[in-house]
Amino acid sequence: MEKINKTKAWLAQMRANFLILAVLLVAIGLVYAAKYKVNGSFNVWHAILLVIGTVSAHASVNLFNEYSDYRTRIDFNTQRTPFSGGSGMMVAGMTTPKSVLAASVFTLMLSAFIGVYFTIVSNWFIAVISLIGAFAIVFYTKLLARLLLGELFAGLTLGSLVVIGTFVAMNGTPGASILNLVPPEVWLISVPPGMLTSLLLFLNEFPDAEADKKGGRNHLVIKLGKQKAAWVYVLGMVLTFGTILLLPVFGISTMWVYLALLPLPLAYKASWIAIKYGDNFEKLVPALGINVMVVLGTDLMIAVSVFIRLF
Repeated sequence: MEKINKTKAWLAQMRANFLILAVLLVAIGLVYAAKYKVNGSFNVWHAILLVIGTVSAHASVNLFNEYSDYRTRIDFNTQRTPFSGGSGMMVAGMTTPKSVLAASVFTLMLSAFIGVYFTIVSNWFIAVISLIGAFAIVFYTKLLARLLLGELFAGLTLGSLVVIGTFVAMNGTPGASILNLVPPEVWLISVPPGMLTSLLLFLNEFPDAEADKKGGRNHLVIKLGKQKAAWVYVLGMVLTFGTILLLPVFGISTMWVYLALLPLPLAYKASWIAIKYGDNFEKLVPALGINVMVVLGTDLMIAVSVFIRLF
């Protein structure tokens, strides 16, 4: 029983239920790599490695965040929800700061080793993406979340750059120019997943704003206040789905990408709740869950829309 409890504690600290986001982002890059097939073949083992590396990086940033929140005592003041506020496992004595820090470093190094491998066999641009990702993982709580940059780097490193990096890792060659290697469609389709990851973090910051401020953070929700931040969230959703809507209009993608508009009613509902109840903890919580469904559902439908075109 104790072993089971420990396992649950570690899964909670890694935010295992959210790691599906990393898998879906890799999936988008993989289906585009299969579509364009620059090298003429699809390497399944490379695909598996990319999933492992990206999931490991996602777990690492979650663990570093848990460690930081405990050290800054944010963990002792936050109101937890299933979607925000951390796991509270260290506060409950289920794990220790030392073990969490060790796990943070281990998952980061695992991801880094996979990044080095793809830098060698695929393209130098993987090193750029890996370094940006490592910087964001290590310095998110210490620096980025204190300089209004947390949401931006989250969207880049656990959004757009995963899609682009996966495509490059699968189809790249060591001497290829990155501008010639990645088609315009892949560059542009990476934008909505990036914005959605930023919005996922952004809305989750609403319940944590007061505790985060006491812990020294200075993210956008703290800076703008919840009412203005709610409208920024709405604007982000408009830009996300507006980008998807325009891709076929300008001939960048096919009409199949409109499958990614299916979560739009949920995005509207989450936006409405954020505007009306942004400063009401209990009434805002449903919007956090809906927001997760919007992010995962849209990413999934983008991948599905390309997968359909493979046949």
